[in-house]
Formats: sequence, structure tokens, C-alpha cells
Amino acid sequence: MYVCCSFFLHVIMGLFKRNPFGHILFIKKWLIRIFGVITHKRYRGFNQLHIEGSEVIRALPDKNVLFISNHQTYFADVVAMFHVFNASLSGRADNIKNVSYLWQPKMNIYYVAASETMKAGLLPRILAYVGAISVERTWRAGGKDVTEKKEVNPNDTENIKIALEDGWVITFPQGTTKSFKPVRKGTAHIIKQHKPIVVPIVIDGFRRSFDKKGLRMKKKGILQSFIIKEPLEFDYENDTIDEIVEKVEYAIEQHASFLKVIPIEELEEQEKLNKLRQWEY
Repeated sequence: MYVCCSFFLHVIMGLFKRNPFGHILFIKKWLIRIFGVITHKRYRGFNQLHIEGSEVIRALPDKNVLFISNHQTYFADVVAMFHVFNASLSGRADNIKNVSYLWQPKMNIYYVAASETMKAGLLPRILAYVGAISVERTWRAGGKDVTEKKEVNPNDTENIKIALEDGWVITFPQGTTKSFKPVRKGTAHIIKQHKPIVVPIVIDGFRRSFDKKGLRMKKKGILQSFIIKEPLEFDYENDTIDEIVEKVEYAIEQHASFLKVIPIEELEEQEKLNKLRQWEY
């Protein structure tokens, strides 16, 4: 009798276990499963997600990992990362075949998102429960850039620290879906202060596949790319904030030098790739 009571008590306690932000893990797990199944065909079916570097994901520690990436939509980028990370951890090599990899998802994945974005409707609020670290953007308000920057909310930086101590954090250091915008120095401060393993990711094709929010499919038959690079190397003590910013810009291929004249050979290769991105069904 005592053994049975202990077992059921253990099960009940497990159902209400929470992460450091107070989210019930049982609910979070089911949200990841449900939204994962719903969105899977957006990356493997209606469109095709080309992945490189899944072996990098499998080699990472369980905590204090910061993923940095360029940004093309509000939500589709992050959803793709949940798919790719969990598929890689389940042993899949550069693919997201068979969505069963989400049955036991990694539960300590978080992503940095603008507070105003996560409060804009019911669906974003639900998606926030999956792992959003909501932050107040100091340079933007009401969807527009502001000339007078607000002060950084200390709670925001503390929450990112908590998330890194608990697991993996995804951030988009430009803070916008517009290409070649400058990397915000806040990301460099996080890197210098908390010394995480920093993994760059470069994505493409999402802007053509989805609307700006990444909730509605805009076009089918797009070849999306998701390139995971080796972790960056920093001298955490001696690298300046500007030096870290520059390394990040190069790593996510958003440095101004990428806007320079492109050789004809590369343009021809890009044209071939563009044709692949316009499959007809």
C-alpha cells in the first residue's frame, strides 16, 4: 500500500514540476508535441528544409549554450530550431524525418523574444509558454525605431542568465527580421559576462516561405536552409564588446562585407540554387 501511494505521489508531483520560470513542464511538453506535429509539414512536405551540422548539436553540453542566428520571421525560425535540435539529439543526421523525435523533447530550450511580439494575440501567448524569454527592446516601441533609447530592464538580463544556467538559449542578435542590420551590443555583453558556448546558425528561405510573423505560409516549394556552424572562440577576458559584435556579425553572415560585390561565379551558383528553391508541385 505504501509503495502504491509513493508511486502515485511521485507521478502527481511529476505532472506539476516547473522550470525556473514557473512553467509546468507537463504542459510545455504537450505544447511542443502538438505544435511540432502541426508545423512539421511546413519544413518537410510543403517546403524542404536543408540542414547542415546536426553533429554539432549532439556534441553540446546540456546547459550554458547560446545559439545566435540571423532572423527572417517572428516565429517560423524558432519553430524550425525546435525541430532541428530535437531531431539531431534523437540521432537524425541533417534531417527531420518522422516527427516522433518530439515525443520526448529537450525541455530546457529557451528563446529571446520582444515582449510586444509575445503579447500580440492568443497564439503568441501560447507559444511564449514553450520557452520565450520576453525582453523589452530599448531601441524600438510600437513597431517603430525610437530615437531616445530606453534603459535596459535588469530583469531581462537576469532572466537570460537563469535560462543559460538551466539550458540552451536562442537569440537573434540583430533584434529584427531585416537583413544586414547591426548586431546589438546586448548580445556581446551576455557572451562576455556569462561565457556560454556560442553556436552560430545561418538560415535562408524562411522569408520566402512564410509571412513576416511566420504563422501563415506564403509560398510552397521553397528550399529552406539551416546551417549550424562550429562554436565560436572568444577570449572572454580580453575581447572587447566591439570585437565580439564583429565576430557575431561574421558568424551569422550579416557583416557589411557580405554586401560587397559578389564574384560572377558565386552569382551563377546562387542562380542555380534559386531555381531549386522554386520547385513546382
